[in-house]
Order: sequence, then C-alpha cells, then structure tokens
Amino acid sequence: MISRDQVHQLLEHAFKNEASDIHLSQGYPPLVRIDGRLQPIKGRMLTKEDMEDIIVQILDDYQMDRFRENLELDFGYTVKNVAHFRVNVFNKLGGFGMAFRIIPDHIRSLDELGMPDGLVKMSRELEGLVLVTGPTGHGKSTTLAAMINLMNQERRSHIITIEDPIEYTHSPKNCLIQQRELGHHTHSFTAALKSSLREDPDIILVGEMRDLETISLALTAAETGHLVLSTLHTRNAPDTINRIIDVFPPEQQSQVLAQISSSLLGIVSQRLLPHASGKGRIASVEIMLMTAAISNLIRERKTHQIRSVMQSSTSQGMRTMDDHLLSLLQRGQITRETAIKYALEPDRFKAKSSHR
Repeated sequence: MISRDQVHQLLEHAFKNEASDIHLSQGYPPLVRIDGRLQPIKGRMLTKEDMEDIIVQILDDYQMDRFRENLELDFGYTVKNVAHFRVNVFNKLGGFGMAFRIIPDHIRSLDELGMPDGLVKMSRELEGLVLVTGPTGHGKSTTLAAMINLMNQERRSHIITIEDPIEYTHSPKNCLIQQRELGHHTHSFTAALKSSLREDPDIILVGEMRDLETISLALTAAETGHLVLSTLHTRNAPDTINRIIDVFPPEQQSQVLAQISSSLLGIVSQRLLPHASGKGRIASVEIMLMTAAISNLIRERKTHQIRSVMQSSTSQGMRTMDDHLLSLLQRGQITRETAIKYALEPDRFKAKSSHR
C-alpha cells in the first residue's frame, strides 16, 4: 500500500528538482515535467491498486463523492512546508490518472516575471477588462497572481477571486481579498460572478471565461466600474477578440463588439519557451493595449488589421509575439529553432530574422 507520506515524498522530490508538473498514471512510472520535458522518476510502474491508494490518501470524503459522480475532479492540495498543488484526477482506459501542477508559495512580481510595463499600467487601472491568454501550462495564473499581488500592495480595495481551483493564496496586505473555489465555495463561475456584483467589489478575477454567460457577465462588470481580470486559451490578441465574439449568437455580436471596444483595457498573450542554455524556461509575451485606433477596428470587426497597428505602436508599449521572439533570439535567450517553432508567422519570421 502507498502511504500518504510516500505521496508527499514524491511531490517534495518533484518540487526540489524544479518540476512544473507531476503525472501519476496506471501503467507508467511517476513522471515529472522539467523545463517543458517529461521524464520518469526511477521506480516501478504504478498499478491500479497504487492509484486507488493515492486517490484515497489525498481526497477527502466530499471530493471523493464528486469524483465518483463526475468521473474527474480539479482540486487544490497542500504539502506542508513544501508547496501547494493544483490537481486533476480522472478516469481513463484501464484505471486512473492524476496530474499535479506545482504552485510555489512565493508570488513573483511582474518585474521578476519579465512582464512588460504595459501590464503594470493595466494593473493600476480602476475599471475595465484585462485578459491574459495562452495555452495551458504557460504561466497565465502566475501572471494574474503577480497582478493581484501588486494591487494588494498599492491599493485599499476589495478583491474577489473565483478560481477552479484556488492556486496562489494571497495574504492580507492593504486589500480585502476573498478567494472562492468552484465546488467548495460556489457551484459555477457564473453564479459566483453574479453574486460578486452584489458584494461591493473593486476588482474581480475570473479564473477562466468558459461560456457565453460568464463572458457576458464579465463584460458587464467591466462596463459598470469594476476592474475584471480573466483568461482565455487563445494564441494572440486578434484570436482572443474573435473567440469572444463568436461565442455570441449573430444578433448579439454588434452589441458585444461595442462592449469590447469600450471596456477592454488590453490583452497579454504569453508562451513559456525553453531557454537556450537548456535549463529553465523564459516567457515570450505579446501585449495589445487599447487605443482609439484598435477600438475602432474592434467596433468595425476588422480584427485582422490589429496586428499591423500593434507593430506600428511599439512606442505606446505594444508588441507582437513574433517581435518579442526576435528580441529573445537576438539576446541569445532562445534558439533560432525555438523562435521559428513558436512564431505566429514562421515564414515571415525566418526572412526577418535572417537579415538581423
């Protein structure tokens, strides 16, 4: 039988070796993701009985009931004096699987993360919508935590976070921060967001804009004097705007375009790339800030022209993903192979980078 202490030792080993994720899956040895690559931890293959033992050790009765009902579950788990983990447990062919994401206790600042000045500026706004986008596992939650931490230091405001699950835990500084987790404290993003608007908030963090009603409520909250932060799994600013618009039926899209153009403060899109040294990862970040020109393009649904405006607006703090990739390449922080792999326009990037 695998004990809780053995599970904790495994998680501590992964944390000390600077892994970002741990995978436990029937038929495989424990696997850790370090610098973006999966690698096994020496040990035997996990059996169905092993996985059942692990699940019983770390899920409480309430979580076990939800797991049995829904066949999968997201939750937070803390190993004292080690780290907090975001965990997903699921059924799969032949048994069970689990994925642990390590959430460090220390919340890094925007400066430590290498975020652009435009994101600091957006963190100091009083109202509007800020979106942090990118694939799963590329640091969106870390960026949002850094933004909330900055607000917590500089403001005297009421901050409500709605998360699935809670990842970074914020200590009281100058703000009242109330963190709510799906399943434990609310049934859905939508229900919590509706409730939050009656709770005198200044800042609302919505972990993910998953559906039409959540997106609609977030836009309304941003329009009515709140600062709203959220995420989407999109690659860049134009894709993000199109994704929001396309969620709505055609007859509502003109109204949504007007809402976005008036309430959106900016979009940050990020990817974590392998460092050229072979150790660690570095963020490549695109940033779009709302200007009159971009507002007009959104209102007229000419989102395909946004990229060219961003390219010509570097003096205002904007930059495209490919421009930042080129900058990282020139500084020797990523390889040319990596830059081309992650470029949004690879052929154009190849031609542009070959002349530098």
